[in-house]
Amino acid sequence: MVDEANMEAIINRIQSELHEINLFRENTVRFFETHPQLIQSPQVVHSVKSRMKDLEHLREKIHRKSSTEDPITPENIFDRITDIAGVRVLHLCQTQFTKIHAVINQKLNSQDWVLYEHPKAYTWDPESQDFFTSHNLNVEVKESLYTSIHYVIKPRENSPISCEIQVRTLFEEVWGEIDHLINYPKQTDSIFYKEQIGVLARLVGAGSRLADSIWRTYSDGKTKSEVK
Repeated sequence: MVDEANMEAIINRIQSELHEINLFRENTVRFFETHPQLIQSPQVVHSVKSRMKDLEHLREKIHRKSSTEDPITPENIFDRITDIAGVRVLHLCQTQFTKIHAVINQKLNSQDWVLYEHPKAYTWDPESQDFFTSHNLNVEVKESLYTSIHYVIKPRENSPISCEIQVRTLFEEVWGEIDHLINYPKQTDSIFYKEQIGVLARLVGAGSRLADSIWRTYSDGKTKSEVK
């Protein structure tokens, strides 16, 4: 827990950077919405969502993550909480992630963005683990059955501000929205809900693989017809 005086100092520190954080979020959204490699036909990115964490949710998270041994302070707040700004990039098929990942790496290689930490893929599915590992991502198996790829970017190395980018399929987004409804901010104790969420995660995994199969069949057929 953080006492009230320290909490107000932390919130004031956040508010002093909110304008710059929000501008960075808006520019990140525009990057994905307008990048020629992502919007060409067939379109790679289906849609982009974004948000700024409201102050009440920030207070809750600061209380949750701070401890006597490792307190959150005005000086380290931007190192400890890196998702004040969030951008979610949604696509139809898992194979489309390859192009999204390549475009992000191009941005990083040009040094327009800097990684706060190595990107991480969260999943429960062994096939997805292999796919994400092949893209040089750190993979963390989630017992919660959550699947998403997270990048935390900064505009430059010495900047205090950051933005979290989440990349996932539309199937995974549906699962995430339902799980969020039931398990956030406090996880449900209901065995019934937990079992249903588990079944839904497996349906999402099967749906994602079927979508990839349909996409490959469609792409192969289109290529052959163009050759003719």
